[in-house]
Amino acid sequence: MSTPHPPETDVTFTLNGAERTAAPGATLREVIAAEIGREVGDDGRLPGGQGTGVAAAVDGEVVPRARWVTTGVGGARIELVTATQGG
Repeated sequence: MSTPHPPETDVTFTLNGAERTAAPGATLREVIAAEIGREVGDDGRLPGGQGTGVAAAVDGEVVPRARWVTTGVGGARIELVTATQGG
């Protein structure tokens, strides 16, 4: 007889100084997509190939957009910076 596994609980992470939660296995790509309110592809780009205008660092290290889809967020300290025009 096998023992049932307890349900996985949400993971916590810090995003720009605020504590957040996400589903187990959540990736940086998913967090960024939720933050900008747009779909982000596995290549870190918007549909049609446009860039997101977002730079991401996890635990003080810049993460290239090609790695957003494989970078987990559980326990991470994430900083997102958005490019804007003007001055």
